[in-house]
Amino acid sequence: MATKRSRANKDLKTARLFNKISAKLTHASGSPLASILALALIVGWAISGPLFGFSDTWQLVINTTTTIITFLMVFIIQQTQNKDTIAIHMKLNELIACHEKASNRLVDIEDLTEEELNVIKKYYTKLSRLAEKEKDLHSSHSLDEADENHEQKSKSTKKGLHA
Repeated sequence: MATKRSRANKDLKTARLFNKISAKLTHASGSPLASILALALIVGWAISGPLFGFSDTWQLVINTTTTIITFLMVFIIQQTQNKDTIAIHMKLNELIACHEKASNRLVDIEDLTEEELNVIKKYYTKLSRLAEKEKDLHSSHSLDEADENHEQKSKSTKKGLHA
């Protein structure tokens, strides 16, 4: 049992270290300094062309360098994006779960198939059309009660106009 626990702690520490490193690398690679350095590398390589007679080795250096950097950055950026996506989903799920009129069907909606998402999209398109008819920016409907809410809102609006 102690071995499993120490292994789990070591895995957790490794994961946290990788998260920190990948987050810092992702942030740094998107900075203006990184863009300037990349441009300087390309300009330096191009200027050195005549020095090396525009040889195959000269071309291979830039091709190999950029391929390696691209290959590594794809995995680092993807890891950071995966983590950020999960965090955003959890925050949205919390907002949905804590709001009494929000549809709980939308919690973990990212796990649905494309076909299932298209079915739900049709409901939201309907909600949009209903809200458009009302010409009221503050009206809202839940996915589960679109027709019922629309009818209730329409009746109360009509009563208010006739009173």
